[in-house]
Amino acid sequence: MPEVIINGPEGRLEGRYQHGRRPDSPTALMLHPHPQHGGTMNNKVIYSIYHAFARRGFSVLRFNFRGVGRSQGRFDRGEGELSDAASALDWLQIYNPNASTCWIAGFSFGAWIGMQLLMRRPEISGFISVAPPANLYDFSFLAPCPSSGLVLQGDADEVVPHESVAKLIHKLSNQRDIYIDYRRIPGANHFFHDHLDELTTELEDYLEKVLEPPSAAAVR
Repeated sequence: MPEVIINGPEGRLEGRYQHGRRPDSPTALMLHPHPQHGGTMNNKVIYSIYHAFARRGFSVLRFNFRGVGRSQGRFDRGEGELSDAASALDWLQIYNPNASTCWIAGFSFGAWIGMQLLMRRPEISGFISVAPPANLYDFSFLAPCPSSGLVLQGDADEVVPHESVAKLIHKLSNQRDIYIDYRRIPGANHFFHDHLDELTTELEDYLEKVLEPPSAAAVR
């Protein structure tokens, strides 16, 4: 799991990167929760998703937004963090010029940033959105949502009400050729304490359905 340094808009961005074994390995970018509430690239949810994609042969990158860990800069209310994510995606593409597909995954604040990046980068073909804070941030920019994807939420989420996410899912699901798979994990709170295994199982089940099986060379 090599450490990498990315040139971001406000200086250095600290990351961890797993390179896929195939020349055309798909790519996936991970976006962590709110920097001012303890969110880092080592968040357990992000870490679990990172390894789930790596097991399927993806080239996977997770990184710290500006001002987190060894990443330079200061928190910028989402605007700067979106620029950080775009720079990280640029870096990922430079090292994977022949990638077959590109995915993005975000948790909470990172889900909000990820969905914004999805709207700006047509090469992103799928997304994983965990506990998207639809009650705290404006998601109206998803008009229309350009890709299908998976939304995961704990049914005991104490931060984001189920009704807020369900309303967002209903809006997105009314679009032609877009399918949003919405899965609620019984007993899980916003941070999925003691429910990471269930989260990983649901994610892997979804990827199994929408992706080609990993090659034998990609399985470690």
